[in-house]
Amino acid sequence: MKFHFVTSRTEAAIQAGRKLIKKYGQTSSDETDVIVVLGGDGTMLRVLRDFMNSNIPIYGMNRGSVGFLMNKYKENKLSKRIAAARKEEIHPLRMIAESELTGRIEALAINEISLFRQSYQAAKIKISVDKRVRMDELICDGIMVATPAGSTAYNLSSHGPILPLIAPLMALTPVSPFRPRRWHGALLPNNVTVRFDLLESKKRPVNVAADNVEVKSIYSVIINSAMDVKGCILFDSNHSWDERILSEQFRY
Repeated sequence: MKFHFVTSRTEAAIQAGRKLIKKYGQTSSDETDVIVVLGGDGTMLRVLRDFMNSNIPIYGMNRGSVGFLMNKYKENKLSKRIAAARKEEIHPLRMIAESELTGRIEALAINEISLFRQSYQAAKIKISVDKRVRMDELICDGIMVATPAGSTAYNLSSHGPILPLIAPLMALTPVSPFRPRRWHGALLPNNVTVRFDLLESKKRPVNVAADNVEVKSIYSVIINSAMDVKGCILFDSNHSWDERILSEQFRY
């Protein structure tokens, strides 16, 4: 099995990369059987974006501070572990944002697309699903649409639901909702289109971020699943994503 190793900038990841390259060799990304990522979830997301639609499986080992998408770090029997790993396909979200400053911006997000207020005033957002208005006005600090892969990140910290990777769903989760105060969001099929229209956008400016791509002063955002784009991620068979989801939900 041929490997291409990618490391984050942390000393732990760099040292691990040197050891593994010495042990297994380094193949170019064009000729490799698998890409091995050493770092945390941020590095894994970057590599997934870089190799979308390449059909190259990506296997991560945790050498960072957060590693929900990563497997445990072990140096030995790497080929055997990867051969036994479970493969999961993920599809990012596609965002089309309209900004008063920069015009129309399109971007992909593996984790989530999140809107958040710029100023001291709360945002006012109209929510539509498949061109039908579902909420005339949400007053909040922000709102996001998260993929299953991203449901354990910002979405979880905002009390959104955790989704299995194979779930054909998106999580719509508000951030600090003021009105309606008790609205906790919604689970949406991943084949719908969500639209956010910003009310009083000049008085209440809002930014949007698709993972690490940020657009300032938006007045509308359209979001749907990019089913034509996919990445392949590998999880150890004894510590699958489904097992991690169950473990996370039963923590107390």
